[in-house]
Amino acid sequence: MLSFLLLLSLFIQPASSATNDFLLNGTILETNSSSTYIHVDEGVTQPVYSTEDAIIEELMVETTVDSDGTGEKDLVSIRVMRPNTEEGIQVPVIYEMSPYRAGLDWSVPFFDVDVELNPVPHPGNGRGRGPNAGPQNLGNLGNYYVPRGYAVVLGESIGSGAAMGCPTTGDYQEILGTKAVIDWLNGSARAFNEEGEEVYADWTTGNVGMIGASYNGTLPNGVATTGVEGLKTIVPIVAISNWYDYFRANGAVVAPGGYQGEDASILARFVATRDNADICAPFLEQMEEDEDRITGDYNAFWAERNYLPGVKNIEASVLLAHGLNDWNVKTKQFAQWWEALDEHDVNRKLWLHQGGHSAPGGGWQQEQHRWFDYWLYGLENGIMDEEMVNIQRENRTWVEQENWPHVDAKTTTLYLSGDDERSGAGTLSNAPVPNRPHDRQSLKDDPQTRANTLVAEPDSDHPNRLVYTTDVLQQDTHMSGTPEVSIRTSIDEPVANLTALLVEYDEYDAAKIITRGWMDPQNIHGEERSVSIVPGRDYTFEWDMQPHDYVFKEGNRIGVVLIASDYDYTIRPTGGTELSLLPTRSKLILPIVGGKEVFND
Repeated sequence: MLSFLLLLSLFIQPASSATNDFLLNGTILETNSSSTYIHVDEGVTQPVYSTEDAIIEELMVETTVDSDGTGEKDLVSIRVMRPNTEEGIQVPVIYEMSPYRAGLDWSVPFFDVDVELNPVPHPGNGRGRGPNAGPQNLGNLGNYYVPRGYAVVLGESIGSGAAMGCPTTGDYQEILGTKAVIDWLNGSARAFNEEGEEVYADWTTGNVGMIGASYNGTLPNGVATTGVEGLKTIVPIVAISNWYDYFRANGAVVAPGGYQGEDASILARFVATRDNADICAPFLEQMEEDEDRITGDYNAFWAERNYLPGVKNIEASVLLAHGLNDWNVKTKQFAQWWEALDEHDVNRKLWLHQGGHSAPGGGWQQEQHRWFDYWLYGLENGIMDEEMVNIQRENRTWVEQENWPHVDAKTTTLYLSGDDERSGAGTLSNAPVPNRPHDRQSLKDDPQTRANTLVAEPDSDHPNRLVYTTDVLQQDTHMSGTPEVSIRTSIDEPVANLTALLVEYDEYDAAKIITRGWMDPQNIHGEERSVSIVPGRDYTFEWDMQPHDYVFKEGNRIGVVLIASDYDYTIRPTGGTELSLLPTRSKLILPIVGGKEVFND
C-alpha cells in the first residue's frame, strides 16, 4: 500500500515537489518539504535520476591547516557527482575522502626488521603503511547512489593527488583537511573551480554521510570526533580507531599483516603523490623520528592519531563493519571503537564477517543503503529497531546478536601447568592444579621460523615454543571478546619480544591460529614508557591478544602457544634469547559464553 501511494503521488505532483506519504523518523526535516524529490519502494529510495546527465564538478576546497608550512592554507581536491535535479531540489551527500585516489609511490623502501631489539638504559624511563590499497573505483558509489537522490563527493586528502599540503597519516591536520569539505557543504568553508571562481553548495541539504574502507574508513572516525555540523552518520569499514595500535602492540613494534617494516612515516611517503612532493621531505623525516621505532612507546605523536578520546564529541551515528580475520587493520581497532561508542551511547550498528581486510558480503549493500536512507533522508525503515550486531559464523551463516561482546560472555581463567614428561608442553584447566611444584619450562627465540610452524604438533617437545592445551572440548565453546595472557617468566637478555598465539587443535592435532598478541616486556608498566628489565629476574607480564568472536568445535582442544618473536609481525633480532617460565604462576584469560562451566565434564 505504501509503495502504491508513493507512486500515485509522483504521478500527480510536479517533479520538484515532495510527497508527504513517506514514513519519517523526524531527524531530517528537509525530507518533508518541497525541496526533496525521491521515490521510496520496498522501504528504500529507488532510482529516479539518470547518471547520463549527472552534474560533475572538480573543485578545490580551502582547509584551515598549513601542513606543508608555505604560509597558505592547504587545499583538498574533490569531485562532486550529483543528480541533475530541478531548481530548488536539494540532496544529501555521501562523502569519501582518500589518500589513495592518485595511487601509491611503491618506490618507498620499508624499514628493515631483521635487526636487533633496543634495550633501554638502566634505570630506564623511555620516551613517553597504513592499510595499503590501490586507487579507488570512482564509479561504485556514484553509480549506485546518484540515481537514488544522493550526491557523491570523492576527495583526495592533503599531500595526495591534486591536493596541496603534506600527508600526515591521520593526525589532526589530515582530519581537519577532511572536515573542510563538510564545512563547505554547510556554507562555512570555501571551494573553487578550475577557473578560480568560488563555488557554493546550494544544491545540498548539508546532511552528510561519510563512508570508506581501510584508510578511507579511518578518516570518518577522526572527523566524527570533531562533532562537525552536518555530519549525520559514518560507515567505517575495516577502519582504524587508534593508529598506535596499527603499528604497535603493548610497546612492541609490529607490522600490519603482509607489510613487514611499514610504519606511519612509510605510509605518508607512499601517499605523497602531490606535485612538488619534495617540499614534504622535512616533515616526513620528522615523522620518522617522532614515531619512535626505538622504544615503541606511546607518545605525543601517537596521541595525535588516537581518536578514542574524542568519541565523547561524536554527534553522528555509526554503522561499523570489520573482518574477524583482518590482520591488516586488526580487530582491536573495531573492538575498542565499539566499546567507546557504547560508553557514550552513540547510535550504532555492527557487522562482523569471516573475511579479512574487506567489506562484508551478504546483505551489506542493502544494509548501508537503508542506513543512509534513515540518517540522511530520515526515512523510517525500521533499521534502528533491529538487533545492533550481525555476525557471520564460521559456516558463513549470519546471526543477529544483542551486542558485542556477547552479553553472556564471562571472563574465564584457564591455568597453565607443565608436563613432567614433555618439557615444552602442558595443560590448560579451569582450576589451578593443586600441589603442583613450581617447575620451570623454557623456550629460545627463533625469529626466522613462522608461527604456523611453531604451533604444529602440540604434544611434542620443541625448543622454540611452549604449548598448553585443554582437554578435548565436550561441547562447542563460544569465545566473544578479548583474550589475555599473564605469564611469570625470566628473560636472559635485557630485551625480547613476547608473543602469545591462541590455537584450535582438531582431533588430528592440525593447528589453526585463531588470534595472537604481542608485548615488549620493557613496557611492563604500560605502553607509555619503557623500563629496563634485569636479565634472569622473574616478572609477571600481562598483555592482550586481538579480539575475536569464534566458536571452538566440540571434540577439539584450545591451546595457547608462547613464543618470543613473531616472524610476520614483530622485529626479528638475532635468535637465542631464552625465556624461563613458571607455568603454575601463569594463566590464559578467555571471554567465554557461559563461563568456566563450559569446561566442566
